[in-house]
Parts: sequence; structure tokens; C-alpha cells
Amino acid sequence: MKIPALILFVLMYIVMIARQKYRPHAAAVVAGIYLLTGILPLSQAAASINWNVLMMIGGTMILVDYFIDSGMPLLMADLIMEKSKNVMWIIILMSLFAGLISAFIDNVATVLMVAPVGMAVCRKLKINPVPMIFSIAVSSNLQGAATLVGDTTSILLGSYAGMDFLDFFFMQGRPGIFFAVELGALATIPIMWLEFRGLTQKTVLSEHTKLKSLLPSFLLLAMVFLLIGASFIPEKPETCNGMICLGLAGIAMVCDRVKTGNKEGVKRALLSVDLETLILLLGLFVVIAGVTRVGLIEDLTGLIAGVGGTNLFLLYSLVVWGSVLISAFVDNIPYVATMLPVLTGVAASLGMAPYVLYFGLLTGATLGGNLTPIGASANIAAVGLLKKEGYATGFGDFMKIGVPYTLAAVLAGYIYTWLVWAR
Repeated sequence: MKIPALILFVLMYIVMIARQKYRPHAAAVVAGIYLLTGILPLSQAAASINWNVLMMIGGTMILVDYFIDSGMPLLMADLIMEKSKNVMWIIILMSLFAGLISAFIDNVATVLMVAPVGMAVCRKLKINPVPMIFSIAVSSNLQGAATLVGDTTSILLGSYAGMDFLDFFFMQGRPGIFFAVELGALATIPIMWLEFRGLTQKTVLSEHTKLKSLLPSFLLLAMVFLLIGASFIPEKPETCNGMICLGLAGIAMVCDRVKTGNKEGVKRALLSVDLETLILLLGLFVVIAGVTRVGLIEDLTGLIAGVGGTNLFLLYSLVVWGSVLISAFVDNIPYVATMLPVLTGVAASLGMAPYVLYFGLLTGATLGGNLTPIGASANIAAVGLLKKEGYATGFGDFMKIGVPYTLAAVLAGYIYTWLVWAR
């Protein structure tokens, strides 16, 4: 079944690249074919879907709708504009702000929280929001690997390698992967400066926005703290984070219904959920599970491990840069889950600790999703948000920002991890 699965997978991505508006349809159709032909058995369909991610996205979208309606994004936009010299520094500060948040909560949740602020800034300045929103998405993906709770791949590594929260900062007397990610973030600042140096419009603020309600802001902060707190629960349900987001969204809707006495706000919030994004992710989860089941991802990982042989530097380089390329098109969660035992075996055969390979894998797999708009869920969410606002974007629009950001960040992490962990 490998050849049919591969052909369908390639055709799906061709459609996604050539016909942007049919991306959810392509993913859904190929997922359906996978299930009907047995590439992925129907009995495994439900288990292949990351319901936690879908629940988090749905719940966060509802919370963000109330957050926007409260006027808080406009007020935050006012404050950022007030402290920034020009549009270029607004974009840089917004991106770094998104990265900071993303180190502690899910990348998609970060984009859905911060992007509305960026959109509000762009409305006030009457400028194209695409560069800012994509910068926010890319920065969110970049910082996801900084801590144990920042990204699913970090959680996978922590669980597999027995690492706790503090190990991401210091481990075995050495600085951890947190510093590799932060060096990568610093490396993107000159990239952003070069990319946006022409945006020298001054920011002029006449008056601050007045807030309708503080409740949505408190609920979003509660989500942040609850997600961080949930990361320390040893045996939590797989959908714990999703239940937190949906639960807080439910509280927001109930409070709105009680306060206003009508259903208009609740209807607006429910309609704000981007069904196309959810369908696209749903289809991709099934397709990637099918590709994994027939052994295509295992073949790719085996190829990387086989070519490296006993040369550690070559193997490390293949792991990092190979992961960048693979994760640009393949969801990094099944990829990382498959690679971890492979790299453990390779390290054992070389008689060495596997951490340099683990951290190289996480660096490449996490940041590689920034090469394309479909390489990471946060990027898909950003594209969906822009589409809702009437801005159609293509692969070229995203890659203009994603490629230089990714190369700068990966290169910084690549050099750091080798120098610190190769001995």
C-alpha cells in the first residue's frame, strides 16, 4: 500500500499548493480514500485524530472572539503603537511578544491570542496585515520548543527521555535546548529588520480604546495558567488541554448570555470558529496516520540514520536539516515520535548519549514547519485568520517570511547544540 499512499499524499499537497481554497477539500478527500481503501483502517481513524488540538483550537477561537469584542486587542495595539518608533518595530515587538507567550502555551493558541492584536494595529495604521500575522505565526512556532509545555514535540521528547520542566533549561550541568531556541529567536531580529526596514511610517495615537469588559482577558489569562499547571499533572487525560479551552469558552458564553439576556453574542462566537481550518487539520491527522502506518515515515527516518553511518557530525547534520525539510510538509508529531527510538538505537550503537541527536531533532522538526504555510498548525491558523479578514495568501507570501526566519533560527540552534552537546 506504500505506493498508492505516497501518490495520494503527493497529489494532496499539489492541490494544496496550486489551489489554496481547496486545501480542506483535498485533505478530506484523501483522508476518505485512505479509510475506504484500508491504507488506514476505519478502526484506527478516531485514534489517529488529535482531538486535543482540535478542541483547543475550537475553544480558543471562541475565547478570542470575546477577547476581540471586548476591545482589549485595540487597547493593546494602542499601547504598542505608543511605545514603538515606527511600523517596523511594531512588527518586531509583536513577533517577540508572541514568541515569549508560545514558550509556555500551545503555538496555535498563541497565534489566536496575539494575531488579533496585530490585526488591530494594522487596521489603525491602514496597512497590509499579512507580514505581521505571518511573523507572529513563525515566531510562535520558533519558541514552541523552548520549554516542556511549549509544543507537543517538546512533550513527546520530555516523556520519552524522562526530562522534566527544568531539564529544558539546564541538564547534566549544561545549558539545555531553551538556549538554542532563544539564540534562534535573537537571530531572527536582524532578518525582521531587513525584511521590514522600509516600513518607517510613524505611529500616531489620538486616544486610547475603551474596554467593554475585562472578563475575556481574565479567561485568556486563566487559560495560560491552567495550561501551564496541567503540564505538571503526571497522568492527565489526553484531551486535558482541550477540555480547559472548551470549558473556559463555555464559561464565556454562559456569562455573555446571562449579562446580555440574548443569544446574539453566543451565536457570533460560535460562528467565529473556523470550520475550514478544523476540517483541514482533521484530514491531515488521518492522512499522516496512514502514511505512518504503511511505513513511509519509517523509511525516511531509516534513510537519514543509514546515510549518517558512524560519523556523528554527518548524522547530526542529517537529523537537523533532514527534519527541517520533512517537517515543512509532514506533521512533526508523528515524525518526532517515530524518530526518537531510531536515534536512541543509533546513539547506542555509537556508544554515546543521544541528547545531541534528540535536541537536533527537536530543533529541525519544530522549526521546519515554518518553511511552508501548511507545515505547522499555527501557520494554518494564521492563514485561516487572514482569509476570514479578506486577505488571500499563497505559498510565496508565507515563504518570503518563513524561509529566512527558519534558516537563521535553525542555523543558530544547529551550531549551539553541536558545540554544547556533541561531547
